[in-house]
Amino acid sequence: MCLAVPGRVLDIEERDGTRMARVDFGGVVKDVCLEYVPDMEVGDYAIVHVGFALQRLDEESARQTLDLFENLGVLEEEFGDAWGRAAREAGADRPGGTAVGGGGGGDVPGGGPAKEAGR
Repeated sequence: MCLAVPGRVLDIEERDGTRMARVDFGGVVKDVCLEYVPDMEVGDYAIVHVGFALQRLDEESARQTLDLFENLGVLEEEFGDAWGRAAREAGADRPGGTAVGGGGGGDVPGGGPAKEAGR
């Protein structure tokens, strides 16, 4: 299954003429292309699919979606061992063991959780 996962923009830079960001997905940090959402800023939350930010998202929606995805077990499928390590580290610091740390989750405005159909 391929998900569009919410994450928080940590920093932004231009690489070879392409606007890129490091994005935190609740403890897993990945490089993301910002070309489709050129007005993204550090601290904003974005829905990211296959390495591309697709739209801006509010923080509460981002956190809710990451919690939902974690409870369904789909983040381990998407991020593999990196998510498990981040979840264990965050769970040690949070009551109840949820692993949403500093970076987001949320429903797509006007609809359910973002995911690619047919996968």
